Amino acid sequence: MEKSTVEEIRRRFDGDVERFSNLETGQSATMDAPLVLDLIAQCAAAVNPGATALLDIGCGAGNYTLRLMQHLKLRQVTLIDLSQPMLEKAKQRINAVDPAIEVRILQADLRQVDLGEETYDLAVAAAVLHHLRTDEEWLDVFENIHASLKVRGTFWVSDLVAHQVPGVHKIIWQRYAAYLKQLKGEQYQKDVFEYIEKEDTPHTLMFQLETLKRAGFTRAEVLHANVCFGAYVGVKDAKI
Repeated sequence: MEKSTVEEIRRRFDGDVERFSNLETGQSATMDAPLVLDLIAQCAAAVNPGATALLDIGCGAGNYTLRLMQHLKLRQVTLIDLSQPMLEKAKQRINAVDPAIEVRILQADLRQVDLGEETYDLAVAAAVLHHLRTDEEWLDVFENIHASLKVRGTFWVSDLVAHQVPGVHKIIWQRYAAYLKQLKGEQYQKDVFEYIEKEDTPHTLMFQLETLKRAGFTRAEVLHANVCFGAYVGVKDAKI
């Protein structure tokens, strides 16, 4: 099947803002979304307690920034997303909580953005990297994010992951199908599987961790893994 274009993905998210605007449930199709949201926010605050500058990649309606604001005194936030309505919703929600935060919004394809050098204390990417297509794109994006972080900065990821062993893949997707059906019924399960097939190109968790190291991150830690979802962090240490 030919994958969706960037424009097709953008249009779908333009019409789905409200579904991404619930801080308590997160994106329901993502298993353990509330748990991972809290886990990343708490761990980020523990690792970078003095963080003030955040890069939120594929920010959606701003849930991750909002949760991080509960743990950190953020002063500058850069939001990147394909969808302008998502960006506007995220900025509105963030400034409603703290009008003093400087919020920069950037409607763009991450693959085409120069993120600068040593600008951010934290970067977060939730349910977005599975839209990358090739191994080279993953490496380019990770190198760009690594360069944008200050020394001791951290990169937090929550995403859909693939599995290489056929038997494992079969069981994993059976379990995910059962979760979706129980959540909202058989049609919802069918709809989710259809847009995953059309839009997404998930890579294995091992590939993602190895690519972190190739991009320059010196340490990595898996935070959570459940069925076809995983969360992890990469740390940028000083060069020796």
